[in-house]
Amino acid sequence: MTSSTSFCPSGELQQRSVLRDEHDIRLTDHCTRAVLELLALKPGELLLDIGCGDGHLSEQLQRYGNQVVGFDSDPSLVSAARARGLEARHGNAEQLYFYQEFDAVLSYDALHWMQRSDQVAVGIYEALKPGGRFVGEFAGAEHQTVLRRALRDSLARRSLDFEVADQLYLPTAGAYQQVLENAGFHVSAIHWFEHPVTLDCSIAQWLQMFGSRYLALLPSESQEAFLNEVSEELTADLLDSNGQWTLDCTRLRFKAEKK
Repeated sequence: MTSSTSFCPSGELQQRSVLRDEHDIRLTDHCTRAVLELLALKPGELLLDIGCGDGHLSEQLQRYGNQVVGFDSDPSLVSAARARGLEARHGNAEQLYFYQEFDAVLSYDALHWMQRSDQVAVGIYEALKPGGRFVGEFAGAEHQTVLRRALRDSLARRSLDFEVADQLYLPTAGAYQQVLENAGFHVSAIHWFEHPVTLDCSIAQWLQMFGSRYLALLPSESQEAFLNEVSEELTADLLDSNGQWTLDCTRLRFKAEKK
């Protein structure tokens, strides 16, 4: 199965954490329906939103009569969520401190940033009430394979280590199911799929916004040449005849219940 999204970043360059949340918001408008159908919230239920960003999605859910607690590692995004009138906590999802408080836990477009997936899953299991559910979607195996290979090769030619900057957790469906089951969950649904994202900007502009962790390995005076080199390498695979770039993204969507 393949689904697609169009994405057009805009505005001046900001810190990556803020831009990450801008990306989340744009994806939210197109992609969360299936996740929310899996979540199947009932009015009055208490939800924990892991990786809530600035609270855009949490705010929408709260409008439908749900109680939502946001949770994010970025203090600036937690402040933005609080500015929306949401209850939001700052912390590390690998070190959750809740115990049987929530009817459901949602994580949308965030788990790929969390290397200790086992600790995250155990913490979420502990946070749920008996019979509670954990629903999420995040980048999966083979995510941006073509783009990441080009970045790896261009950094290697400069004797720089791609892995230092990459640090993404991108499991297969089978591997992540095992993580959830090891934490005690029953996995009722898990699905990996291709999700190409069409850009309304150049790949170099997109990398300036969302690839700062790679660009940070380079001195500022070398970054333009690096971006040009990566763009040239990607042209054959990601640029169509109309001059439009499409990222080779993937997603992993799942639902798991606490026994």
